[in-house]
Amino acid sequence: MDSRRCKCKWCGTKMSAPIGAQTISCPRCQSVTQLQPPRNNNGFAAGVINNIMGAVVNTGFPARLGRMNPTNANNCQPQLFNMSPQITMQPPAVHGRKRAVLCGITYRGHSKSLKGSINDVLSMRYLLVQKLGFPNASVLVLTEDEKDPYKIPTKGNIRSALRWLVHGCQPGDSLVFHYSGHGTRVRDRDGDEVDGNDESLCPVDFETEGRILDDEINNTIVRPLPCGATLHGIIDTCFSGTFLDLPFMCRINRAGHFMWEDHRISTYKGTRGGTAISISACDDHQNSGDTTAFTGFPTGALTYSFIKTLEQETKLTYGRLLMSMHNKIHEAQEGVGMNGANETQEPQLSASEQFDIHSKMVAL
Repeated sequence: MDSRRCKCKWCGTKMSAPIGAQTISCPRCQSVTQLQPPRNNNGFAAGVINNIMGAVVNTGFPARLGRMNPTNANNCQPQLFNMSPQITMQPPAVHGRKRAVLCGITYRGHSKSLKGSINDVLSMRYLLVQKLGFPNASVLVLTEDEKDPYKIPTKGNIRSALRWLVHGCQPGDSLVFHYSGHGTRVRDRDGDEVDGNDESLCPVDFETEGRILDDEINNTIVRPLPCGATLHGIIDTCFSGTFLDLPFMCRINRAGHFMWEDHRISTYKGTRGGTAISISACDDHQNSGDTTAFTGFPTGALTYSFIKTLEQETKLTYGRLLMSMHNKIHEAQEGVGMNGANETQEPQLSASEQFDIHSKMVAL
């Protein structure tokens, strides 16, 4: 079969696509790339020929960040440009300072559905808006309960939301990305992981559209951060220690002694001068869990312990935050237990730079 060379628009992997194919799925990151129509020997795009044949090409709307609409089986001509309008989320009207993306997925109807993810997102929104001064209009929530189809946590919508988060980011901005849902590990194919595995986020449509790798998350919301801007990732999922793929991983024992591990191998995973910090539910080889121990209804252990610590303690350092969350989660595991976590769940801290965790204050 005749083929042509193309490249994944997300991870850059080179691929071969059959002539006439409209999309191609990347074997590495599992994302879907829209292909431009091939040109004939005279240099005219195939879309021009379709126009001559009466197939109207609508160039007024760019493709959505996701899969193109399927070909109409009732039409003998392929509909190369049958697309939905692109998702366009505008940044806050007043420039920056504070904005957040909160994503909670329960995977309803799936054999491994979660119970606490939406509760986590609603609790986090309350903390950010009511306690930390985030404008309500600057907090973008993605859950299966949302009425707006662009706020359902599909792969395309999550990608669009992450781009919205950093769009126009300037010095002084405080950004938050909170995720509560499933996470998995996949084999690292570009040699930038210490443990040989990439971590990944599972959108609600991951079984058909694929996962979002930590490489892409880093490239989207970490790399663009300018000097003076701060990003906090609060990641409540399994295998999440290096979920933002940051260069440095903090190891702390119960006595508070800490050291930084250097996870830099080849690819640059830092910022443009800004500060990125990830607070995650567990190490890359561990599971995280939901629990009813704290409130009587299901919540993610990481999310709840993070929120309660920020509400209860003032002048909080990152070291104190880690130790407080660990104690709260340990108490839950010793009490009624936790669904999903079959071993000790240890909250983790990673960052774009090394610092003294017992002197640097938490500031969202």
